[in-house]
Amino acid sequence: MSTLLLSRTDVIRHMEALTLLSEMREAFRADAEHRSVEPQRARAPLHERGTAMVIFPGTLQGIPAYTVKVHAKFPGRTPAIQGVVQLHDLETGALLAVMDSGHLTALRTGVVGALAADVLARQDASRVALIGAGAQASMQLKSLRLVRSLNHVRVYDVDVARAVDFATRMYKALDLPVRPAMSVEEAVEDADIVVTSTPSREPFLYPGMIRGGTHITALGADEPGKAELAAGLLRQSTFFCDHRALNVAMGAPAGVGLGDEVIHAELGEVLAGTKKGRTDAGQVTLFGAVGLPFQDLVAAWHVYQVARTDDTVQRVDFGA
Repeated sequence: MSTLLLSRTDVIRHMEALTLLSEMREAFRADAEHRSVEPQRARAPLHERGTAMVIFPGTLQGIPAYTVKVHAKFPGRTPAIQGVVQLHDLETGALLAVMDSGHLTALRTGVVGALAADVLARQDASRVALIGAGAQASMQLKSLRLVRSLNHVRVYDVDVARAVDFATRMYKALDLPVRPAMSVEEAVEDADIVVTSTPSREPFLYPGMIRGGTHITALGADEPGKAELAAGLLRQSTFFCDHRALNVAMGAPAGVGLGDEVIHAELGEVLAGTKKGRTDAGQVTLFGAVGLPFQDLVAAWHVYQVARTDDTVQRVDFGA
């Protein structure tokens, strides 16, 4: 049997964000209704500059495959995350594809952020604040445009030059007013949607900084020891997540010493109709994401379905 070998370029060529958004919406609903295998993350620090991580198994009812993702996370490098997603046949374990995980992870995370905003943000939300000017910030901004009409963006980064460069690039790429902010407070003061994607280990968003009606998507607290949102903000807002247990173990609540008492619902439960989402225009909603294996599966299966018919894609028989 041949296994597809998909480079970053191959993954980019065979991914379509709007289609993936629709597939991810159904996947969150299916995960909430039929979750049978709990996600697992194995993480091992290599030294002060890097971490090895395995995220598995990506399973979802209706997809006859599963994923195992192997990552090297080196925050000082560009890109910071390097690795592969292995796509296996669910019945036999046969290796269907090995694909670069960088763009796949970035786009599926962008799509998940957009999905959360679509479900939880006000319908008239149009002003965005980005905290952190890395690659994920640009993916979040591009994905948000799939679900809301945006008219103003502010971006803050501890590296001012990075924020200025980001604003220039995104203005040219999206024809959207994007301005650097000199502080977190300035960035969020009039925002309808706030997206945090930083490596911070200390909270920088507090209750008094956020206007009523704001939606926040917090992506940075995805492993133990990281924190972006203050405990008071989590307590005073309506907090949603992608997975309860993982958020308690390593997500936004864990980073500030809180537990599942602050979690209102998983996003999938809202999509499945078993829990309520936003109920008031003045409500502050939060979505905390650690990233789940089933999201990798949805993205990898999306790529595989197109790539398998592409004769230009490289293949190898590992059993030869």
